[in-house]
Amino acid sequence: MGSCGTWAWRELLVLLSSVWLWVGSAQPTLPGPTHTPRPQLKFRLAGYPRKHNEGRVEVFYNDEWGTICDDDFTLANAHVLCRHLGFVAATGWAHSAKYGKGIGRIWLDNVNCAGGEKSIGDCKHRGWGNSDCSHEEDAGVICKDERIPGFKDSNVIETEQSHVEEVRLRPVVSGARRQLPVMEGIVEVRYKDGWAQICDEGWDSQNSRVVCGMMGFPAEKKVNRNFYKLASKSQPKQKHREDVGSKKRLFTERQQLNYRLHSVSCVGTEVHLSMCTFEFYRGNTSAACRAGMPVVVSCVPGPLFATGNAHKKKQRQQQQGQPRIRLKGGAKVGEGRVEVLKSSEWGTICDDRWNLLSASVVCRELGFGSAKEALTGARMGQGMGPIHMNEVQCLGTEKSLWSCPFKNITQEDCKHTEDAAIRCNIPYMGYENLIRLAGGRTAFEGRVEVKRGSKWGTVCSDGWTTKEAMVACRQLGLGYSLHAVTETWYWDASNVTEMVLSGVKCAGHEMSLSHCQHHGTSLNCRNTGTRFAAGVICSETASDLLLHAPLVQETAYIEDRPLHMLYCAAEENCLSSSARLANWPYGHRRLLRFSSQIHNNGRADFRPKAGRHSWVWHECHRHYHSMDIFTHYDILTPNGTKVAEGHKASFCLEDTECEEDVAKRYECANFGEQGITVGCWDLYRHDIDCQWIDITDVKPGNYILQVVINPNFEVAESDFTNNAMKCNCKYDGHRIWVHSCHIGDALSEEANKRFEQYPGQLNNQIS
Repeated sequence: MGSCGTWAWRELLVLLSSVWLWVGSAQPTLPGPTHTPRPQLKFRLAGYPRKHNEGRVEVFYNDEWGTICDDDFTLANAHVLCRHLGFVAATGWAHSAKYGKGIGRIWLDNVNCAGGEKSIGDCKHRGWGNSDCSHEEDAGVICKDERIPGFKDSNVIETEQSHVEEVRLRPVVSGARRQLPVMEGIVEVRYKDGWAQICDEGWDSQNSRVVCGMMGFPAEKKVNRNFYKLASKSQPKQKHREDVGSKKRLFTERQQLNYRLHSVSCVGTEVHLSMCTFEFYRGNTSAACRAGMPVVVSCVPGPLFATGNAHKKKQRQQQQGQPRIRLKGGAKVGEGRVEVLKSSEWGTICDDRWNLLSASVVCRELGFGSAKEALTGARMGQGMGPIHMNEVQCLGTEKSLWSCPFKNITQEDCKHTEDAAIRCNIPYMGYENLIRLAGGRTAFEGRVEVKRGSKWGTVCSDGWTTKEAMVACRQLGLGYSLHAVTETWYWDASNVTEMVLSGVKCAGHEMSLSHCQHHGTSLNCRNTGTRFAAGVICSETASDLLLHAPLVQETAYIEDRPLHMLYCAAEENCLSSSARLANWPYGHRRLLRFSSQIHNNGRADFRPKAGRHSWVWHECHRHYHSMDIFTHYDILTPNGTKVAEGHKASFCLEDTECEEDVAKRYECANFGEQGITVGCWDLYRHDIDCQWIDITDVKPGNYILQVVINPNFEVAESDFTNNAMKCNCKYDGHRIWVHSCHIGDALSEEANKRFEQYPGQLNNQIS
């Protein structure tokens, strides 16, 4: 019985194993975490415009290239992808097809990596090819420019046969080679270690428009093609040189032309030549473009970059009448939050459906080239006031943003956290080559050195303020000024140059220190030593303070306050000078009181310039002063004469309230840190000391109430033009009516004139 049972059991095992083998051979093996060989994945960076260590991520899976959706994308995902690409780590990532839209499949969506995975396939995701995204959501990465040792695939842009990444205009007319910006020349594309030309067969004005937009110019103009034919020959004759020299001397360099592209066809709305259709020359190109010549393009500069009398005359014509669009809060020229003028009031644009086509219309309208970036999520700080436009959908051919279809906003649609912004292509001016930083601990700080002629030297720090530092940081391309440094003794002085510039005085909007007022070649500096050279500390972000104007209007009232209750206020210099002559402690002072709610709408916390070690303790009020003067309060006559003034020291800068999802960081209690967090506000109630203007000596009449935040520019901000608030007020000797309160630059020029009742007051605006 036992032997029979054993035999039957063996027979059953054999039968079952044969069935299993048959099923396994007839059907594909089911996927498993350990047994299935993993498909070969390849990765590359693509897109425009970009450097070698950044771009749209493309994945080769199942014999097809595709992209990754930006839904739930994180820096941890970028770390994994950058390691795939041969870089040690990621420094950032990009959403919304910043590097252009890909084509083909979207292979991955909702990717969620921890950061340590060896492959993107090990991260959580919806499954290969399972996505609900469009290519407008293609993700990109910015990798740290440090290669993994021994990694073979270098992702060099020039090796990508189907991409055109870098384009330039090479001037060929003598004189033009020395002048910047270059507005006319041969179009060349980067190829391997040099530059190659484009054949002009079939080239049209739409193609030229795209190239000019990339170069930072709003429009193109027709080129005299015959004029350049001599320059296109590889070995011109001496006679030709003489003929041309009588008109304009051409640089007809003895070089073999190297054609790379032909049959270029653009619609005209593309922001980069790589988005147009074109074909590459393959193999030997010596016989290429026989019926044509290299493409030559001529561009029309915007008002900021116009040179010569003809351009300046056209610039004056263009500037007649106030523009209906502007940029605010950007560190560089050609970038900022987009604001539009409607019903005499400036407002912002909601970022719903905001894209490069709409951004390019704005850039060209303002006199720049096409858009480099269409920024969402208040990346250039939040505006205040109305949101005028939503879901702007430009075709890209419009002359003005107002010609594009858009929706009017409702309160539920958008908030200022969704304000749209742009970065535009601007002409290369070479200003960054005339300035450098020395001695600093990081690349963002140091003594300012400028190039005067062929000589480098330092700048005198006499009168060196935040405004001059703003211009220096802008010229350096390092963002905003965090601090204007007037004593630089603590920075490395081992290689100090002599002083070459003094008397620098800037308005704050200039592109270069050379555009500011200065002493020229005759230096005049009280202290020429190294320790008194001007320096800067720059930052990629800055705060931006704005006063909530309606609250001032709602809370203003008059109080007659007895003198015996004002001893502390007198000690703080919060009363007018006539108070010293009063019969203390008898009598009273008439005070205009109101509340101030000051918002930080920038991208960095507002911190007092002085460190806590230098804050001053005031025994009377029992608090620390972190800034001598935080706000100025003034009563002005309609013609701008000051009749009463007050000031508010920042005895306590703190987060009174914050927007939803923003945590308070600053609190004054117990000698706490002072400041205003991004997305928070500091409230000075009407019933605290010095929150007033002493109007005891003011006669009845019509006046302007003006409040200016950070009046001495002690702390750097991204925008100082919105620091003033003004109201109309009528005082009859007993009561006061405060109305029409608004931020200084919130209204149109015409509305400001009506507000101030005469044009002369415009000269007294805080800017």
